[in-house]
Amino acid sequence: MANIEIACFNPESAITAFENGADRIELCDGLSEGGTTPNFETVRQLREKINIPIFVMIRPRGGDFTYSDEEFEKMKSDLIQLKSLHVDGFVFGILNGNDEVNIEQNKELVELAEPYPCTFHRAFDRARDLESSLEKVIECGFKTILTSGQKANVSEGKENLKKLLELSNGRIEILVGGGLRSTNIQEIRDFTKASYFHSSAIIDGGAFAREEEVVALKNN
Repeated sequence: MANIEIACFNPESAITAFENGADRIELCDGLSEGGTTPNFETVRQLREKINIPIFVMIRPRGGDFTYSDEEFEKMKSDLIQLKSLHVDGFVFGILNGNDEVNIEQNKELVELAEPYPCTFHRAFDRARDLESSLEKVIECGFKTILTSGQKANVSEGKENLKKLLELSNGRIEILVGGGLRSTNIQEIRDFTKASYFHSSAIIDGGAFAREEEVVALKNN
């Protein structure tokens, strides 16, 4: 059985994921923007109902992953505020103007999040150079990288995903996600030898995780 994290863009999806065997939830808002920081009250209410790990997205807006000083301050204050809810981890990723991993800012957020673990999200797929980006993310203190192998989706990125798993050599978890569904998880798992997978479990172009897709991902 695979370990499955479900990206949930609303409370309903989080409950569906929880009730149907997901191992972890990545909670965000802003489905059309690919995920932004969720509302404090939403997180607070869900934390009371869900006892599997909840990782919360810290991203002030959609678009690129290079932030102004003001936006970075917002990320810090959001993280501090959400930390008080005893979530289980945080998800973010900051690049500099050259599309390289911004070591200084990421490190600051990782340290602010302690003792909670952090995932570097798919900003990784926009970063230059697979190998040096991997080393920089590890240097920042992240525990996990969410990636499709720097390609549009996991099927196109499977060669790079396999390479990342080999290069990381257990130093950081490679969380495979981006166009991952129950229909391709088996093939991707067999090829990459990854053990942790990420999907929204949305299969109808809607906004909600589908019960049967969560179950199918988990049982594949």
